[in-house]
Amino acid sequence: MQHEEKHPTRLSTARSRELGEELRRARQRAGMSSGAVSEALGWSLGKLSKLETGSRGTSAWEIGTLLGRCGADKATRERVLAIASEPDTGTFLRRHTAVPDDLLALTLHEGTARTVTAYEPVTVPSLAQTEDYAHALTGDRDLARARVARQENLRRAGGPDTLVIVHEVALRLVVGSREVMRDQLLRLVLMCGWTGFSPRVIPLAAPGHTALRHPATLLTFGAPTRPLAYTETDTATVFHDDPDAVTAYQAKMRHLQRLVLGPERSRDVLVRWADAYDRENR
Repeated sequence: MQHEEKHPTRLSTARSRELGEELRRARQRAGMSSGAVSEALGWSLGKLSKLETGSRGTSAWEIGTLLGRCGADKATRERVLAIASEPDTGTFLRRHTAVPDDLLALTLHEGTARTVTAYEPVTVPSLAQTEDYAHALTGDRDLARARVARQENLRRAGGPDTLVIVHEVALRLVVGSREVMRDQLLRLVLMCGWTGFSPRVIPLAAPGHTALRHPATLLTFGAPTRPLAYTETDTATVFHDDPDAVTAYQAKMRHLQRLVLGPERSRDVLVRWADAYDRENR
């Protein structure tokens, strides 16, 4: 085995974990075990493991060598090398080239989070939307199905405690049709009974505050992994695990949680709106 330059184990970042997961998936698509790849490249198993978990840095040349050994296609090589060449500043952007709900950085971290807190100002947050509501909102059926699949991933055994903050404005805004809204409200009512899932309502009477302006989702993990915040725009999702940025998002979520109604009162509001839409459809 060739001599390896020593790289100390480091605290992984959201970007380094995304890069590592890309490398792991490339190896698995090739049907190659970690042992086979390590032996072929003259690496230790520990080196490959740390690369795939994002806790070790390496050169673009070594990443290219690994992808070549795995027979990765051109699109994969370009995507992975683009991630590898980014400065790890604690903030990175992923463009929506397909369905934003399928972004690897998103699904990877939601799949390992301990808690998730989500807020959107004028619509039901993505993590609580029905397929028909998401389709009416976006016009994209594939995106709508992916959105529901994300919710199922959060509900898996051992999944995160998920708090979905819904402003009452979103309950008044008719998306699609009143029938779509009735079904969406009934879904939110049902979610109130899910283990580890809590929809909470900010009432119309709540005072205005800068924290209400923009959407955001905040994820926390087991130590030593730092929290991660992300915000979806029309064309990209922006991720932050820079401590200063995360502190700002934590302050935002604390303020929003001071505005929400308690679990029972939130459920009562959701039931009332569901009943209102149901009466209008009769």
